[in-house]
Amino acid sequence: MGLIDETSKQYYEGPDNSFNTGDESYGNYQFTSLEDIITNFTIAYVGEDKIIPKISRSDIQFFASRILQEFSFDTFKSTKSLELKVPNTLVVPLPQDYVSYVKMAWVDDSGVEHVVYPMSKTSNPTSLNQDGTTYQYNTDGSLKLNTDSESWSRYKTHNPSENDNHDYDYDDEIYESNQGGRYGIDPAFAQTNGGFYIDDLKGRIHFSSNISGEFVVIKYISDSLGTDAEMQVHKLAEEAMYKNIAYSIVSTRANMPINLVMRLKKEAFASKRTAKLRLSNIKVEELTQILRGKSKQIKH
Repeated sequence: MGLIDETSKQYYEGPDNSFNTGDESYGNYQFTSLEDIITNFTIAYVGEDKIIPKISRSDIQFFASRILQEFSFDTFKSTKSLELKVPNTLVVPLPQDYVSYVKMAWVDDSGVEHVVYPMSKTSNPTSLNQDGTTYQYNTDGSLKLNTDSESWSRYKTHNPSENDNHDYDYDDEIYESNQGGRYGIDPAFAQTNGGFYIDDLKGRIHFSSNISGEFVVIKYISDSLGTDAEMQVHKLAEEAMYKNIAYSIVSTRANMPINLVMRLKKEAFASKRTAKLRLSNIKVEELTQILRGKSKQIKH
């Protein structure tokens, strides 16, 4: 029989100090649900002799959801990560709650991620079906389109020879097989990890042919409104949520004192800035370790 921590209700089993709480909600104490944020805001800001005399809960929920979405873009650590295998088609759909990508990387046999860089020199434009110089039309009068563009067809069939070697030896001093200087090369393409580009119109990610069959990690920004479990606020930014909800409500109402609106605007701005500083999570030891390399020469 395991020991029981009466404070946290964690069950410690066996000599290895492993524990089981009965669910998978580890670490959730650092967050506050959006429903609790709305309830707490109603208690503190809504009522007689308070900033907002009267407002429906649905209105508060609208502003809270909107601010949560905005905070997810530049304040919260709302980055999601997915691992998937690139099929032979070299095309994968964007995640349903995708807003913008943070990082793309393929995983080698050692489990190390290699950054895949965006390709700005190619795309998958809409390809029109032509008969010589004449466009072809459907029966409803719309233009007849090809499935894939010639740009994408040529790009996906191209196999960069320098990108074939994925088995690097990290114990070897020679990391790259290409020896000697390569003068005049564009640094953006001086890598062997492959490339990708995102077709926002069709909601697809296109990868270069050398990544076919590889496991790719996609890290992207979500709006935090996908599921109920995602609609939560870090406690370091809880006060910023209250201030911004109050300002959003007051600024959209008629006949509100301008001095109150400006005061809440300043408080909302200051609280959001404070939340960013808190969530930046800067560690002195890690910063010191990075600064130790400040005297190294950078070749260019």
